[in-house]
Amino acid sequence: MAQYDLTPRIAPNLDRHLVFPLLEFLQERQLYPDEEILNSKIELLSKTNMVDYAMDIHKSLYHTEDVPQDMVERRAEVVARLKSLEEAALPLVTFLQNPNSVQELRADKHSNLQMLNDRYQIGPQQIEALYQYAKFQFECGNYSGAADYLYQYRALCTNSERSLSALWGKLAAEILMQNWDAALEELNRLKEIIDSKNFASPLNQLQSRIWLMHWTLFIFFNNDNGRTQIIDLFNEDKYLNTIQTSAPHLLRYLSTAFIVNKRRRTHFKEFIKVIQQEQHSYKDPITEFLACVFVNYDFDGAQKKMKECEEVILSDPFLGKRVEERGISTVPFRDEFLENARLFIFETYCRIHRRIEMGVVAEKLNLDHEEAERWVVSLIRGSKLDAKIDLDSGTILMEPNHPNVYEQLIDHTKALSGRTYKLVSQVMEHAQTLATR
Repeated sequence: MAQYDLTPRIAPNLDRHLVFPLLEFLQERQLYPDEEILNSKIELLSKTNMVDYAMDIHKSLYHTEDVPQDMVERRAEVVARLKSLEEAALPLVTFLQNPNSVQELRADKHSNLQMLNDRYQIGPQQIEALYQYAKFQFECGNYSGAADYLYQYRALCTNSERSLSALWGKLAAEILMQNWDAALEELNRLKEIIDSKNFASPLNQLQSRIWLMHWTLFIFFNNDNGRTQIIDLFNEDKYLNTIQTSAPHLLRYLSTAFIVNKRRRTHFKEFIKVIQQEQHSYKDPITEFLACVFVNYDFDGAQKKMKECEEVILSDPFLGKRVEERGISTVPFRDEFLENARLFIFETYCRIHRRIEMGVVAEKLNLDHEEAERWVVSLIRGSKLDAKIDLDSGTILMEPNHPNVYEQLIDHTKALSGRTYKLVSQVMEHAQTLATR
């Protein structure tokens, strides 16, 4: 199952702390040897301030109560630095912890800075100290404190670049605390800034979109409406083009969202074209399943791919999350995916055949004749298929469905804007590369 693991592709686009949940999942699923996972954790921790956590892992890895001297020294440095930053930020922290004082703040940041300086002798140095203190708290693993301080810092910060950095930190902290609603709010703020016309250079904008899409995986696959939100975001022209040019592995998650979400099929035809175009750069059983059904009409191949899709879901940290219900452990996404994948197969099968024997449907669904008949009736109603059941012959009769000329024209021209945007992005990226030489 490790062959389907996308962690090596996803991790470089995440904050270090966001990689830990992925490693925890891989360790739980035993996709890699325990020793390998523990060494990866220690390597990640070496560049954070979570020294106590690193010590615990070291003890577990080497089965000893002793830790290296450099870890002991590093811990002393972290404690000393934390105390120093706490003292530097104390005047502003004390002010922010007083509800009566906070009521004096207004929407105008500049007037707030003037008021803080005149009444409380709090200036730019203390505000900068608050940022450094919040960042250090995050590196120590105190995500709750970091989120609060970063929020307060952004309310006073007038430097747009530093404010953006604080917003990324706040988003990471909310994700790590699993505050999905708060994380979604920060995500929307961040997206609005990244998509603005005055956002840095096109190259930085592209990189920020790549990071944003990877970070959203934590939110969308833990949010009730996430499967709709991921389609809405990833299927935007500028984000879909970013996936195609720089992160094709994200097609796995967009493909999965399309399969399990029956309400977002309006752009599905265009997405199948993307799957077909990108088969040379990325494919896995989930994208190959869609190609089997909608490109090659290989239904036997699609049924075989479904088994591989199940393995992919179980080995994916975002799709394979287990849920305990009444003492029974299940993987909801797997069950929903397989159910909808079967519907995809039979919907498409029905659309390209004029006459289908009910016995064939019953055999494929592993149902008796009467149950298969009820299933087909439900499928026809739900999918709006133009079909009827001949009870005498035990067959399903399909009527041909020809799109009118206007629908065909729309289908052929709909992708023009996306291709144009992709071409312009590539030209600007090339120009940026030439300018830096």
